[in-house]
Amino acid sequence: MSQAVPLPAHPLTVAAVQGTPVPGDVAGNAVRAAALVGRAEGARIVVLPELYLPAYHPPALAADPVGTDVAASADGRVADARLDPLRAAARDGGTTVVVGAAVRHPDGRRTISSLVVDRSGAVRAAYDKQQLWSGERELFDPGRRGATLVVDDWRFGLGICYDGCFPEHGRAAALDGAHGYLCPSGYLAGSAHRRDLYYAARALDNTMYVVFANAVDGADPWRFNGGAAVYDPQGRPLVRGADSGEDVLVATLDPAALAATRAAHSMLADRLTEPGLPRTTLVG
Repeated sequence: MSQAVPLPAHPLTVAAVQGTPVPGDVAGNAVRAAALVGRAEGARIVVLPELYLPAYHPPALAADPVGTDVAASADGRVADARLDPLRAAARDGGTTVVVGAAVRHPDGRRTISSLVVDRSGAVRAAYDKQQLWSGERELFDPGRRGATLVVDDWRFGLGICYDGCFPEHGRAAALDGAHGYLCPSGYLAGSAHRRDLYYAARALDNTMYVVFANAVDGADPWRFNGGAAVYDPQGRPLVRGADSGEDVLVATLDPAALAATRAAHSMLADRLTEPGLPRTTLVG
């Protein structure tokens, strides 16, 4: 499908946030998120870290699932009054906000999710993380499908942290016509090499922009390493945060750069349906 989707007509300004939420404090973290959104001047999309609303803190998530979750209806709508400051920030700024949450579904599933707060202030559980990492499997259920977010005439695949470690996840977004890939994440201190490699690679693999948000700081063993970034379609950082300290990184996505990259590096057009098949086995 990627070849049939036109390129955007106009640039789009986005922001990747690295923030330090308080474990278990959904209401307070919504206020903090609203303040961070307010700092993203001119951004039409703001991406905050994985599980930002309850904080990525497994002990708190295990101890108080009722207090740390937000409930979604069968059609994904979230009507939690604790998120009102974030709704107001989206409305006031004309900004679409992507923020990490723990979501409880009507069928009892608990997922690591990206909420999308649109410019009217409506909140929807838009995407549930499909690739759960390590101990996440003890607390959460995997998502069942991918999702694409359209803002203006830009299409963005949604991923969350470990999803981005799987090339096929980003490729599925690109084949759905994505011009970019939004990845709220939670990378722990000591993982900077992988943090900086995976999302740059997904950008270049698929000649698309990547917006990578990450948690930062906190207390060991749940201390995070920032490095939020926006990567261009060749995997080069347009902006990147430091390894500590909250920050809001703003960059503008350029459809001309997207077009030039896809013309010069035509992996999406040239890809084989079944690469490497059939195979020959050699004995040395």
